[in-house]
Amino acid sequence: MLKAVLLTLAFALELVMLAAVASWGLRSGTTTAVRLLLGIGAPVAFAVVWGLFMAPRAAFPLAAPAHLALELLLYGLAALGLATTSRPGLAALFLGVALVVTLLVRALRLDTP
Repeated sequence: MLKAVLLTLAFALELVMLAAVASWGLRSGTTTAVRLLLGIGAPVAFAVVWGLFMAPRAAFPLAAPAHLALELLLYGLAALGLATTSRPGLAALFLGVALVVTLLVRALRLDTP
C-alpha cells in the first residue's frame, strides 16, 4: 500500500512540476506570443527531458546518482519558477513534498522494478 501511495504521489509531483513550469512561462514573457511560447514550450521541454532520461522506459536511462540529481534539478527549477511568479509559499511546499517523496522512493527502493 505504501508503495502505491508513494508512486502515485511521485507521478502527481511530475504533473505539478509541468503545471508549475507552464504557469511560470505564461507569466514571464513580455508579449502574449512570448508568454504562449514559454507557457507551452517550457513544459514540453521538461516532459521531453523526463521522457528521455527519467521515465521507467527512458531511451537514455541514467545511473542512480545522475537520475536523482536531474530529478531534483527539474523539481528545483519548477519551484524557482513558482517563486519568481509571486508564489513562494507554494514553491516551498512543492519543493518540500518533492524532496520527501523522492528521497522516500529512493530509500525504500520503490523506483526499481
